Amino acid sequence: MVAGFPSLRSKKLVLEYNIPISKTLKFWEGLKEGKVFATRCKMCGRLYFPPVADCGECYSSDIEWVELRGEGRVISFTHVDVRPPSFRGAPPYTVAIAELDDGVKALAWLVGAEKKDVRIGMRVRLVPRISDDGFPLYVLTPHAADNS
Repeated sequence: MVAGFPSLRSKKLVLEYNIPISKTLKFWEGLKEGKVFATRCKMCGRLYFPPVADCGECYSSDIEWVELRGEGRVISFTHVDVRPPSFRGAPPYTVAIAELDDGVKALAWLVGAEKKDVRIGMRVRLVPRISDDGFPLYVLTPHAADNS
């Protein structure tokens, strides 16, 4: 019952995905080696991050790998204090979108910055990491040369 209205409580739903990565394996291996890759369509030139196996613009499968420098500026962010169940054990965190100088946008956790110091326009770097459970991922970190 919610505020006097009848309601039904649903069962807990857990989704688990098995995502094939054979066509983007270079990206995952690159993260393990400390590199971040995007893909560029050889037909139309569109750059993708995260990388894709096929171009969503012209539908070509003729792509090339491009290593990103990974530097850019925060264009949006949110502080997450109320975490979803799968992150309940994690401390509050910040998620940001950065527009990279390489020409793509990246959505990632922003780590290494105090909540009060995060701002639109701050310089950040996209950095590969290995999670506690051994999974390769990437995060945004404040750039040492933040002069905005």
